[in-house]
Amino acid sequence: MTGTNNPDIWADYYARTGRRPPCEALLFALDRFDSEPHTGSRRHALDLGCGNGRDAVELLRRGWSVLAVDAEPNAIASLMARPELTHADRLETLVARFENLAAAGLAPGADLVNSGFALPLVPPAAFPDLWDSMLETLRPGGRISCQLFGERDSWIGDPTITFFTNGGIDALLAPLDVEHLREEEDDSVTPRGKPKHWHVFHIVARKPEG
Repeated sequence: MTGTNNPDIWADYYARTGRRPPCEALLFALDRFDSEPHTGSRRHALDLGCGNGRDAVELLRRGWSVLAVDAEPNAIASLMARPELTHADRLETLVARFENLAAAGLAPGADLVNSGFALPLVPPAAFPDLWDSMLETLRPGGRISCQLFGERDSWIGDPTITFFTNGGIDALLAPLDVEHLREEEDDSVTPRGKPKHWHVFHIVARKPEG
């Protein structure tokens, strides 16, 4: 998702990813929320690196309000053009690099911070501040759903991408209650059709209450 400003390449990328279902971690988190009593106001999610909106659409379908953030204007355009997009009145969009937003502090009061395969693309120097900001924006009982890359991923060595060892993942998630952590390794292709070895951690973690 980095390395080009060619709008035709981005359009092809969003067309390919748009055919995929919502991310595994998001669905797990939403099912957990659905299993809990809730009588308050509408739940609110930040979707960081929303891409073409496959996760944002599912959040809206389940009654959430959503702030969808992506650095690529084509991503937001693809989201708004999705034929299954409903309840757009509950959707806000923002074109920005979300790690830059963290410097000013993400908007407080989120029930969920979701990031489908986007957090690894944050450079290592910016990642700690972004993660801290994600934790701060969460309400007690709120969740993070995301994917992070492991040290055996074939993109290892790219200085613009953040990777974690198993111990690093444990340290990162220490302030949270881990509800779902699945480590995956697979040889397949990227959404642009390039061969790749994936080493991915699928994560859902809850901010403790009290």
